[in-house]
Amino acid sequence: MNSQRMKLVGAERLRYFAPTAICIYLAALCALLIVISRFIVTLQNAVAITAAGLFGLLLSVGLGLLFWRAQRRDLQFSTLTTSSDAQSNFEAVRSAMHRAGWRILAQEPGCGLDAQTSGALLGVGERVAVRFRDSDVLVACFCDPAIGFSLAGRRHCADHREIVRQAVL
Repeated sequence: MNSQRMKLVGAERLRYFAPTAICIYLAALCALLIVISRFIVTLQNAVAITAAGLFGLLLSVGLGLLFWRAQRRDLQFSTLTTSSDAQSNFEAVRSAMHRAGWRILAQEPGCGLDAQTSGALLGVGERVAVRFRDSDVLVACFCDPAIGFSLAGRRHCADHREIVRQAVL
């Protein structure tokens, strides 16, 4: 794995990191519940509300960290070393994307390609970014946020990376 990551901007970034943001929101609500429980008169009720708030806070923070870590890992580029130059790899990957029916969002000849796969009925599809550095091809793919971080979404991303790998090898 390479330490470079795919960059997301604007609404795409907000949509992709929404599960983490929801967990942060829930953690804030639980922290607020803990603070408010201090003002409850009955000690038994205050302890119960504080315990529920602590449980929710720990669960929300843990789940948020799990989502964030998985999302950051998905945005990381993996490196494929080839025997061809950047321009040849660019042409091979671009033709493979056309054959697969992907919509090319941005392209810089010999430097990079960004594509959107065809999605399901309500989904927009996965996003695939490919960068070309001499004979190295860097590939990153992240799941359609509508599918979420499911095994099916991860399998789709692995299939998309394999299409790029087959095109350059």
